[in-house]
Parts: sequence; structure tokens; C-alpha cells
Amino acid sequence: QRLKAAVHYTVGCLCQEVEEDKDVQFSKQTIAAISEITFRQCEIFAKDLEMFARHAKRTTVTTEDVKLLARRSNSLLKYITQKSEELASSNMEQKERKKKKSSAAKGERTPGEQEAAVTENEDSNMA
Repeated sequence: QRLKAAVHYTVGCLCQEVEEDKDVQFSKQTIAAISEITFRQCEIFAKDLEMFARHAKRTTVTTEDVKLLARRSNSLLKYITQKSEELASSNMEQKERKKKKSSAAKGERTPGEQEAAVTENEDSNMA
């Protein structure tokens, strides 16, 4: 029920934005109908995603399953693919930062830091 209410609220907000942008009006019944259709479609999507994962003998839904679900809409598929790549890139950057932090905490240096330290020592030895 809470999820259904959240969908109804979000649809109401979106309809309000469209009303302001396009100078049209939505009746309460229309918003309720759009909300109901949206909720039912999300249920269908959830079942499809579950079936895709199960077919691949997995228990976890992956981005590949979502891409398969969006395959009929080229623009949506392109958007999901782009966001998926951005998230993957962001996750890789975070992993690299964690590695550097843990290396620094252990007193280890990355190759670039080792080179800088050697150069620094050489400079101080020349002085």
C-alpha cells in the first residue's frame, strides 16, 4: 500500500509539472488511472526481471536483465546503457581510492609515490 501511495504521489507530481509546462489540466480520476497503470506495469517489469535472472540461473537481477527488459525502446536502452557505464566507472574510481587509502594506512606507496619519494631523497642528498 505504501509503495502504491508513493507511485500515486509521484505521478501526481509529474502531472503537475506537465500541467504547468503544457498548460493542460489532469482530473483526479486521470491521475488515479495513470497511477494504477504505472503500478501494474512496474509489477509486470518486476516479474519479467525475476524471470530473466532465473532463466540465467541467477538469484540476483543485473543491469543486463534491465537492458533486456528495455530492449524495445531504443532511447531507454541507450539511456540505461549510458547510466550503467557511468556507474561502473564511478565504482571503479571508488575502488581505486579505497586501495590507495588502505595502502597509505599500511605505509605502502603506489609506484608513482615511490618514484616521487626517490626523487625527493635524491634532491635532498644533492643539497
